Amino acid sequence: MKLSQTEASLGAAAAKAGMDEKTARRWRRRGKPPSATREARSYRTRKDGFSEVWPKIEEMLKLDASVEAKTIFEWLSREHGEKFQEGQLRTLQRRVKVWRARRGPAREVFFPQEHEPGRQGQSDFTHMNALGVTIAGQPFEHRLYHFTLTYSNWEWGAVSFSESYESLAEGVQNALWELGGVPREHRTDSLSAAVKPPANRDEFTEKYQGLLRHYQMEASHSSPGRGNENGDVEQSHNRFKRAVAQELILRGSRDFGSRGEYEEFLTGMLRRRNGRRRECVAEEMKALRQLPERRLEACSNEPHRVSRNSTICVRGNHYSVPSQLLREKVAVHVYSSHLEVLCGGERVERMERLHGKGQAAINYRHVIHSLVKKPGAFAHYRFQASLFPRLIFRVAYDELKERQPATADREYLRLLHLAATISEDWVAEALLEMVERGQRISRDAVEEFLNARVGQPQSGVPALAVPEVSLASYDQLLAGEEVAA
Repeated sequence: MKLSQTEASLGAAAAKAGMDEKTARRWRRRGKPPSATREARSYRTRKDGFSEVWPKIEEMLKLDASVEAKTIFEWLSREHGEKFQEGQLRTLQRRVKVWRARRGPAREVFFPQEHEPGRQGQSDFTHMNALGVTIAGQPFEHRLYHFTLTYSNWEWGAVSFSESYESLAEGVQNALWELGGVPREHRTDSLSAAVKPPANRDEFTEKYQGLLRHYQMEASHSSPGRGNENGDVEQSHNRFKRAVAQELILRGSRDFGSRGEYEEFLTGMLRRRNGRRRECVAEEMKALRQLPERRLEACSNEPHRVSRNSTICVRGNHYSVPSQLLREKVAVHVYSSHLEVLCGGERVERMERLHGKGQAAINYRHVIHSLVKKPGAFAHYRFQASLFPRLIFRVAYDELKERQPATADREYLRLLHLAATISEDWVAEALLEMVERGQRISRDAVEEFLNARVGQPQSGVPALAVPEVSLASYDQLLAGEEVAA
């Protein structure tokens, strides 16, 4: 019919439409296409194979509407033997679909929202393990803290290992200072780092409220289990992870030399994606509030007393500290990725933070001076695995156990003491070479090896050649200042 308006003849139009000219003439005379002249059929073309059992099927659907048609079909096959064949499954699925659309339970309705510039930013965490990223060949299990502005979809993120307050506070502040402005409202899901359980009088935790007061933002959160209420950041998760997966394909490798290299990779992606939103971001920037004069310290301050084991237990994990702090009270600043131990207001130790519970980070330098005097305690030391700073030390210990089991613990601790007093790098290098040569390992042998290589006894403090300084140059300088005066 369309071609008949543009072609010179009906025959040409019919030929292009792929039909006979007489057929084309008949439809042109009727003036309506076949779809408009077809009458609705009120009768069945074949017998309904489920008419006898449909009341029972409907009863099952009313009892639990989530039951699948395939499950119902398998039940029918068991109950009625060979009455039903595999080819009838699709018919049953259509019948069930129609029943759900006409008589099924009401479904949840989603309501699109109008977003205003500068009104709301959303935060959430998402797992990144499915991307298969490795650091120096080792699997890198981590999360991503993700921040999104709901109007412009400007986003920022950072590697994270837990959904703690410290990770949230550091992530929010990094995003705001990268953005250069503050929205009026900050929204999360029901994070325990920000939202208290329903029975509490206050809706949000004290530390989270303090963070928002510092940036003059209002707080809101979604209902438990309702991710759609934080829809913008949830969708940003999916889009960003898909983009990272594609970028890794283009990169040709999912392995990175260091965590810093991987973080630079993510930062570059975020900035490129935000660059494509610059018009909406520019509009949103006009409505954002100014940043405060300074950032808020993104850490928690916890008091601890050092045990007689020279350890502190922070959030279910054990960390060693210098033995001089034994039984002293210390302040521990807990950050998202590290801890700082302070005594008398001064920092005395900084260590990587462990995530989860039941783990230990024991620095052998904190305890070796006592352990070398009590070698019998090493065999069943609770944190023995932490006293092998490198793989070669474990190899050396296993060889000592094989060759001289009676004195292996004492000899290994002497080696560890040597590493603490001279240099772990030097001792590790000597052990590696001795293992490769098949030489017998002992502290004396390692010490001789190092002395032979350097040509002089090793010392914890390297010899420095300090040239003699002539003070005549200072006299000339002072004389010049007097003349100038």
